[in-house]
Amino acid sequence: MSDTIEDEKFVELNYKVIDNKTGDILVTVDYPLGYVHGVNDVMSEAVTKALYGKKVGDIIDVPIDTTLLYGERDESLVFTDRIENVPEEYREVGMTITMENEKGEPRNFIVTRFDDKTLTVDGNNPLCGREVTFTLEVLSIRDATEEEIELGGAVGADPDLNEILDRAK
Repeated sequence: MSDTIEDEKFVELNYKVIDNKTGDILVTVDYPLGYVHGVNDVMSEAVTKALYGKKVGDIIDVPIDTTLLYGERDESLVFTDRIENVPEEYREVGMTITMENEKGEPRNFIVTRFDDKTLTVDGNNPLCGREVTFTLEVLSIRDATEEEIELGGAVGADPDLNEILDRAK
């Protein structure tokens, strides 16, 4: 049994996403993210390639081009409205509001600012337009079971990095 990351190995890791410009930690995942390497596309290709051949305890930094992941920042997805038009339960920075367009397609908007007169929401992914680095720590590596290979991760789990990143503030 190999103790390095390769295809069809079940890998658990922690990671954080750091803004290259400010050094701020934008996302921290403190619980292990488990996936089957080479089977589950939960992570970007750059991260998957950087993890190949790593061992338990290794910590790596991978710069990510968020434009490739999320596209260019679209300022038309930023809206400001009068505070009295917004229900009180949405008046919190970081709150996610799901809205539908005229076709009924949902899109998440995050409250980015509010004061006593206005509230601003942004429909861009919070990492959009940023230069970021993923810092990943390999916690465990083992042979994946046939069922894990089929599912791409732990049985009963459904890891989705984009869902985690969508919660970033």
